[in-house]
Amino acid sequence: MIEHAAERRAAGDWRGACAAAGVDVAIDLAEVAEHCGHDVTAALEDDLRHLVPDLVRWHLPRVLSGWTTLDTDRIVVLARYRPVEATEGRRRTPYLHLTTPAMLEGPQRVTLRFATVADEKAAGVFGRRSEDWRYARHLWDARHTAELLERCGGRERPPFFHPDGRPRDADELPAADPGPDDAAARAEWATLLHQRGEVLAAFAAAGIEADLTPPSGPGWFRTGPESFLGRLALDHTRLEREVGRLRGEGVGDRFLIAGDRRTHVLLEPAAPGRRTGLRVRVVDRDEIKDAPFLAEALWRRLPDLDLMRVGGVEPEHLHPLVREALFPALRVPDGTGGPPGPDLPAPVRVRCRGAWHEVGFRAGGLLAMPHSDEEQQRERALRAFGGAVAGCFAVQQTWASGSGRLPKALRVQRRDLFLRAQHGDTHGVLHLLDAGVDPRVRDARGRSLLHVLHLLDHEPLLPRLLAEGLDLEARDDQELTPLFVAVNDGGSRALVEAFLAAGARIDVIDGSEFSLAQIVRRYKRSDLAFLRERVLEEHPGIGVDWWDEWMDERERDDENDRNDEEVPW
Repeated sequence: MIEHAAERRAAGDWRGACAAAGVDVAIDLAEVAEHCGHDVTAALEDDLRHLVPDLVRWHLPRVLSGWTTLDTDRIVVLARYRPVEATEGRRRTPYLHLTTPAMLEGPQRVTLRFATVADEKAAGVFGRRSEDWRYARHLWDARHTAELLERCGGRERPPFFHPDGRPRDADELPAADPGPDDAAARAEWATLLHQRGEVLAAFAAAGIEADLTPPSGPGWFRTGPESFLGRLALDHTRLEREVGRLRGEGVGDRFLIAGDRRTHVLLEPAAPGRRTGLRVRVVDRDEIKDAPFLAEALWRRLPDLDLMRVGGVEPEHLHPLVREALFPALRVPDGTGGPPGPDLPAPVRVRCRGAWHEVGFRAGGLLAMPHSDEEQQRERALRAFGGAVAGCFAVQQTWASGSGRLPKALRVQRRDLFLRAQHGDTHGVLHLLDAGVDPRVRDARGRSLLHVLHLLDHEPLLPRLLAEGLDLEARDDQELTPLFVAVNDGGSRALVEAFLAAGARIDVIDGSEFSLAQIVRRYKRSDLAFLRERVLEEHPGIGVDWWDEWMDERERDDENDRNDEEVPW
């Protein structure tokens, strides 16, 4: 993705770069010129030419908590342009922004948008679900990517590392306050204190006053402010700089850091007469309602460096622009930088009948094992009559069914394959299939590669998987067929049409007895209205009988509640 996007960007094709990086463009430049004028359009086009869409994806917030996917329903504001006069006589402010996916497990595509906002505060532009990157262009603008080192607390090197990417040994890290002259060492000292549980000392090391008075709101309970602050991956020494930068731009001088649904962290000017310029305290949500949220990328330690500290990633595997900014002394041969591609599957040792056998993939994508055709035929017959299988045969059965236990190495290979599918890496999935990985694999939820096609480019994969004999009507653990998953989890109309052309049945229901027609309505899939009409026409009465009446009533209530309110974006 990074290579293809960089190639298109170097050729001046910003739309092609976005396509390569999985970014859908919902911007009509002619319409922008008509409504906002040529000056705004020229500034927008200049930003789009320098947009690095794959770098945006690299820095976007993730769900975490065991997931690797993008955080859902986020608005990330990239740029603000000169306000324009609207037709109704009010001034409207144009913004370049993007939106993240709506579904946790849906396609990991983001959408680049341009819109004008009449009332920025009422629109919630910088609310809890928004990320204000207007003054963080190092996260997306090719002209500013070199600023990353300074923004994460370093000058000659980043905290905890040498300029060439080598981690600093324990005896090279500060054992006392190094003072303000060494920015990286100061950041290290504050982080070390924070991670030892010395929260107050960490803020003091960064020159920040910490008020640990518990908030008075009704939602405060269970843990104290010190424990609450200790759970955040704060980049202490940059907080005052970032707040000062935003204050200078006229954004404000009080900012919230998102905590949980009820409790947040407030950064505000210190009381008059204090030695420090910034104060931090934990507040209840209802206590502070007029302060904007500080973008996570401006208060959190850089995840890349945290991952490198625990061995989760090597410096040469960072995004090339991130690596060049953080480690200018690191030299990587041309064509070898960036995240690594998929590992070729190696044979796995399995305990079978008191001996160790090697199980692996051979040409044609079949799980191979050292047993004759006659032995394999006997085991299949035994399994058909309900007999238990073990050793190599149990591994083969688990690989194709998703039910059972796989050796650790095979679990890793399966996880890598399905993670690549989750993140839309069609090239990586094809590479693994070309290397011999058996396409009949099922994950732990019983999903086949057909079930995850809505996350990938289906055009090269669907014909190949069908030729390999994968079943269009295979059910996962929730009784969903691949077509049902595509409709339910945000698959494209093109994929749905391809499944239908291949002969997928439409009279299916899921484990809750919902039909495809009901799912189309439930998720307001107007692009699939044709499918709903076909199901209702060919299979009337399928699914839950009372459900449509309930949906009619719910939609009437929603319409009444809206009362023609203006949607700001």
